[in-house]
Amino acid sequence: MSAPYAKLPAWADYGLIPLINLAVAFLVAGLVVMLVGENPFRAAAILVEGALGRGQNIAYTLYYATSFIFTGLAVAVAFHCSLFNIGGEGQAYVGGLGVAVVCLAFDSILPWWVVFPLAILGAALFGAAWAFIPAYFQAKRGSHIVITTIMFNFIAASLMVYLLVNVLKPAGAQAPQTRNFLEGGQLPKLNWVLEAMGFSIRSAPFNLSFLLALLAAFLVWVLIWRTRLGYEIRMRGFSPKAARYAGVSETKIIIITMLISGALAGMMALNPVMGDQNRLQIDFVTGAGFVGIAVALMGRSHPAGIVPAAILFGMLYQGGAELAFEMPNISRDMIVIIQGLVILFAGALEHMFRPSIQALFASLSPRSAGIEAQQGEGG
Repeated sequence: MSAPYAKLPAWADYGLIPLINLAVAFLVAGLVVMLVGENPFRAAAILVEGALGRGQNIAYTLYYATSFIFTGLAVAVAFHCSLFNIGGEGQAYVGGLGVAVVCLAFDSILPWWVVFPLAILGAALFGAAWAFIPAYFQAKRGSHIVITTIMFNFIAASLMVYLLVNVLKPAGAQAPQTRNFLEGGQLPKLNWVLEAMGFSIRSAPFNLSFLLALLAAFLVWVLIWRTRLGYEIRMRGFSPKAARYAGVSETKIIIITMLISGALAGMMALNPVMGDQNRLQIDFVTGAGFVGIAVALMGRSHPAGIVPAAILFGMLYQGGAELAFEMPNISRDMIVIIQGLVILFAGALEHMFRPSIQALFASLSPRSAGIEAQQGEGG
């Protein structure tokens, strides 16, 4: 009989393995860059410089990361209940409608610090409402959450096009978007934080919603690991039969989890709609809902991993734009390939190196294994 693999310490499980997967992903990406005739080391230097080299670049990186934190948390909460919510794109889209409704109604009569909490509530409620129907179908009818959330992504896109073209567009305007929000509907920028650290920033959309994203990450940690509801969510995700035996209502826990997940995805809209564009327009989500899946996978569904994973993807977005500009042979499609490789190794091939690492840890602690074996024989 083969010896069982050793249980990995937390730092290796949540830190070492993701780092190895990430390193392999970038190694393969380097080979792809070589195939198009470019120097992978120079490409890596340009990417890092483009993401972190100047204050302006850092601000854009954190702006992108803000959206990915929200959508990554949304996916992670559902993961803990063994639900694969890939409807973050549509939930964020509809969440933007909630933000716009609040801003359009109150931006002329209330200051931003009063409108902001109302916009948070609007984004969360609209996002949760869009997640409710797939959750109900999963809980009551057994419809697969993946299929229904995919469908609702497309429904949300069509709904928003209709509303922006026929309902929310100002009279006489050509572009399918709302009017610009007044000062009461605009979030203050956080560029001054980086400027206080000595960086020079001309203009960047880095705004207050970044702090909200960090707060949301902390609250998700509290919810999942420090509350009874979080325990029930994890119990249902680990073993639905055990959850039912313990008296946990599967219908209730599925719907509540999806409502929380949808609310987090909807709050992503605060970053681009209220913090940057200051209006609601078509396709403002720009794939952040799908990137959130990769962020959750890479962060191992833990807020402490999701935040740095979101920053990494923010670096890929911002640094990738600089890379495509500096190296014409590397198009934006190539950047998508690099992102896809990170997703591949952080998601589908997440456990590829785990057996080898577990065997290595087992070989490094033969004495403890022998002591445990002797204690077992003595028992």
